Amino acid sequence: MVVETNERPATQTPQFSMELNDEQRQIQKWIHGFAKDVVRPAAHEWDEREETPWPIIQEAAKIGLYSFEFLQNAFADPTGLTMPIANEELFWGDAGIGLSIFGSTLCVAGIVANGTPEQIVEWVPQCFGTPDKVQMGAFGVSEPDAGSDVSSLKSRAVYDEAKDEWVLNGTKTWITNGGIADVHVLVLSVDPELNSRGHAAFVVPPGTPGLSQGQKFKKHGIRASHTAEVVLDNVRVPGRCLLGGKEKLDARLARAREGKSSKVQAAMATFEATRPAVGAQAVGIARAAYEFALDYAKERKQFGRAIIENQAIAFKLADMKTRLDASRLLVWRAAWMGKNGKPFENGEGSMSKLFAGESAVWVTEQAIQIMGGYGYVRENPVERWHRDSKIYTIFEGTSEIQRLVISRAISGIHIK
Repeated sequence: MVVETNERPATQTPQFSMELNDEQRQIQKWIHGFAKDVVRPAAHEWDEREETPWPIIQEAAKIGLYSFEFLQNAFADPTGLTMPIANEELFWGDAGIGLSIFGSTLCVAGIVANGTPEQIVEWVPQCFGTPDKVQMGAFGVSEPDAGSDVSSLKSRAVYDEAKDEWVLNGTKTWITNGGIADVHVLVLSVDPELNSRGHAAFVVPPGTPGLSQGQKFKKHGIRASHTAEVVLDNVRVPGRCLLGGKEKLDARLARAREGKSSKVQAAMATFEATRPAVGAQAVGIARAAYEFALDYAKERKQFGRAIIENQAIAFKLADMKTRLDASRLLVWRAAWMGKNGKPFENGEGSMSKLFAGESAVWVTEQAIQIMGGYGYVRENPVERWHRDSKIYTIFEGTSEIQRLVISRAISGIHIK
């Protein structure tokens, strides 16, 4: 496997464009077909069951969508747009099932953002397994007393020098695939006095004793995606499971203790890499609701004419489409910038996630309003899309945290 860097000579940087190339259009069509034919027909069932849709994941693995190879090829796209395109199409089908299929990608992002080339080669393929033996990955930062405030992690990793092992203890919460994953990447504190600068990311290999699933959460939306606590009770992992290696960690901690500038922390490095993709998921949900509401408004007749002929309805749809397209533009810009090493000087990554997430909530709510009582019942997909959309103002950084990141970036002031 060739591990690419985001740093490219200026002459090789592809121009940002909204025009997709042939390969991107083929991928878009391929995933849309899977979302339409396989995901959507199963969405209501798995939402009601609130269980991981293993048969759908296996179907995705058989066609190569759920695989290390697909992810590798998507990340190799020099424009950075393949992953947002893939996420939008799959989540247009269903967000809960989409997270079950692409949930392992967050674990992969944690490994790629923090690990050495050797660690990437070893652990990333194990996050997917094979079509005959599907595996999963999970990434965990949040704790019962540390959500948005990642500096308050209480979980600890202590180094046992005699055995070259790390001993992990604590509880992680709100973890996608938590406890059922084969590979867990968890961010813990190695030096509590340094707060977030004293964190490190660790791989917990499959079958490691002491790791167990705690409470499984019954959620408002994305019900087909497994979310649970992960409990660590004297979990021992080899020294090689520290992402980035101990030499790099020791050097970073030494700089922090001296008050010197440090690079991005383990959790933040992962979130910066995934925010545009998460924004694209929200775009997919919003697009599904907009298209459904548009078709309904054209067909539904009241007072002798289609309801779209009324400005009250037509203007809602106009605003829905505008916010949808603006969200996609912000997401694609951030994805392109991230891939090509362009600094997020104004918080562009956070902008994309913030606007796309809040727009998805608004667009799905307008879709319900357009459909009236029909849109409020569980059998109607817009009701599910509205429930699913709300998580995009909460996970991987709440809307308030995104605004904090953006305001700090544009002002240069450490706003609290």
